[in-house]
Parts: sequence; structure tokens; C-alpha cells
Amino acid sequence: MAAPMELSCWGGGWGLPSVHSESLVVLAYAKFSGAPLKVNIIDNTWRGSRGDVPILTTEDSIVSKPAKILNVLRKQKYNVDCELSAKQGADTLAYIALLEEKLLPAVLHTFWVENENYFTVTKPWFASRIPFPLSLILPGRMSRGALNRILLTRGEPPLYHVQEVEAQIYRDARECLNLLSNRLGTSQFFFGDTPSTLDAYVFGFLAPLYKVSFPKVHLQKHLKQLCNLCRFCDDILDSYFRPGPGGVSPAGQEMVDANLQKLTQLVNKESNLIEKMDGNLRQSPQLLPRKLPTLKLTPAEEESNSLQLLSP
Repeated sequence: MAAPMELSCWGGGWGLPSVHSESLVVLAYAKFSGAPLKVNIIDNTWRGSRGDVPILTTEDSIVSKPAKILNVLRKQKYNVDCELSAKQGADTLAYIALLEEKLLPAVLHTFWVENENYFTVTKPWFASRIPFPLSLILPGRMSRGALNRILLTRGEPPLYHVQEVEAQIYRDARECLNLLSNRLGTSQFFFGDTPSTLDAYVFGFLAPLYKVSFPKVHLQKHLKQLCNLCRFCDDILDSYFRPGPGGVSPAGQEMVDANLQKLTQLVNKESNLIEKMDGNLRQSPQLLPRKLPTLKLTPAEEESNSLQLLSP
């Protein structure tokens, strides 16, 4: 049996499985493709020293960055784009490039550069999930990395400082959101009724911007006016990530239902056996009455069923 693939990523909040865009891209793609990932949420027990997540660990490799991770999943036959046409494949690459050039700088600025957002939301959230003393160092390093990434993509001469490029950043981001809204229209996903790589990227970039509660809402306010993009995020959360009744996720609920079905079949089988034995006893009056066997699982079976029924 092949070793499981493990994904290390930042955890969630505000109804999201992750508040980190790149982690969310990979989580969404894994849900869309059915890739069996074991997800390791980074919390205050983490002993890493860098913020280069998500990280996918397989039997023979360790890769980071969404594009590389998605390539690994495709090589493992988890490909959500196999039915796309050549034109749709080209459109996917073009829109992902657009997201990274026009929208990502504004997302990074909203989380990591805007002072009020950073000090009241971003820094406390990430610091609470990083062990001391790294919690004092790593958020600042991630903020500087975000700023450098913004300036690298948007700080061409004569715009050298983030204050000078801020207006351009948000202008480009609003334009990108408008293009995405027009492209999606009334469709469920960007290429019809089934999700693709592009849907994973758009969801990963938009959902944190849409759901996280910021004091400064620059771009968030504009996004919430584009109802189809908000509906797009809500539908993916409801269909792939929302816990079912009792706090059980849809996948976990399916497992619970399957185990209950197996247990019911076992009970029915034992009941039929008991009825047959009872009939034989009634036809044999010379035998002394015997206590009928009761259905009882072995300790191993009880532990297995309990763990499966309680697993998320």
C-alpha cells in the first residue's frame, strides 16, 4: 500500500478551512479531485522555522508552492482538468497569471501590510499558532516577505514604495474582480458544472478576502458587491467543507453512514442466526433451555467502530 500523502498547511477561522490563500488553493483542489491527503494543521506545536507552507510530503518527495503540489497530485492521477479543452486549459493559465499579477498583491497588502489589519487580525492569528519564541519573529518575517513580493511585482520605477503603489494595487485588484465576475456569470464554476484548477485558485484567493473580518475593508467591500463571486465561495464551502449535522463534515458523515450500514447488516445477520437457532431448539424438546447468544462485538471491533464513528 502506498504511503499517504501529507499536507502541512495553516488552519482555519471565520468558517474557512484555512485563512491562508495558498493553503486554501491546495485544500480546494484536493477536495475537487478526491486526492486522499492527510492534512496536518500547523498549530502551536509546530517546530518549523519558516512560513513556506503549504508543504506536500509524499513517499519520495517534499514539495511546496501550490503549482508544484498540484502537479504532483496530477501525476498521481488526481486531475480535475482532464476534460477541459485546449482553449480552456490556456484560459486557466491566463487567469491564474492574472490572479497572481493583479489580485495577489492586494490580498497580501490587506493581510500583511495594512497596519490596522496586520496588528489587530493577521499578526495575532498567526502568532497564536506558532510556538514561542518564533511567534515573536515569524509573523514579522512573513509581513516583510509579503511587502517584498508586492514591490517585486508592482514596484517598477518610478513607484518604489508601497505607499506609492497602494492606489494602483487596489485599482488593479478591483479590475481583476470585475473580470472574474463577468467571466463566471451565472455559472456554478468557471468551466461549467464541475470545478477545475482555476476554481481552486479563485476560491483560495477570494475566500479569505471575503470571510475574514478586517477593520480596513478596502477590497472586501468591492468583493461583497459582486454577488456571483460571493455565491461561488459560499457554494464551495457548503459543498466541500461545511460540517454536516452534529459538526460532522460531509465526508465524515458518509463514513459514519457506511459504518452504520455495516453494523446494521451484521445485526441482521446475527438476528437471522438467532431465529434459526431458536427454531431448532423449539423442534428439540429433549434439550434443556439454553440462553440465546447476544450480539457482541470483540474489543477490537468495538474500538474500530468507535474510532470510525467519531472520526471527522
